[in-house]
Amino acid sequence: MAGHVGLGMAATIAVSFLLVIPIEPIYWLLTPLAGLLIGYYADQRAWVPRRAWRRTLVNAGYAGVVTGLTLAILLLGVKALFFYADNGFRDGSLGKPLACSSGADCVYARYLADGRGPQLVSAGITDTASFGAFYWQQQFTTAGLLLGLTVVSGALGGVVYGFTRPREA
Repeated sequence: MAGHVGLGMAATIAVSFLLVIPIEPIYWLLTPLAGLLIGYYADQRAWVPRRAWRRTLVNAGYAGVVTGLTLAILLLGVKALFFYADNGFRDGSLGKPLACSSGADCVYARYLADGRGPQLVSAGITDTASFGAFYWQQQFTTAGLLLGLTVVSGALGGVVYGFTRPREA
């Protein structure tokens, strides 16, 4: 049950802070808190008895994995949506629309227009193909870190539950 709750919690966080209000740092901030909460909830929901540490950690770990996978997959999905659908449009206050082909070319042009060109060149990125490979490598690394962070904080939530669970009658 906690895995399903974690899936819903991750979907809510992703839609709220990647699509509705696109603030990725809040997504990072909420990830360990979500893991901690779901790890604790998994054991509270299952009412794991005292001294059942193995079961406590398995429940919390499973809920953390499901939540973390959902967070990572939704992050990659949203990044893919914005990466492949970018058509170079810019708000009037930012200047004219970018002259580019939809997708990776526009994302690369946007990075260059934002002044990141020297950083990209120093990293060996000089064209759309090398930029695309770099971009997706970064996104998959981020998704993996989110998954790991959620699993670890989920296990920590289980440990917190293990030390604070109510005494048995």
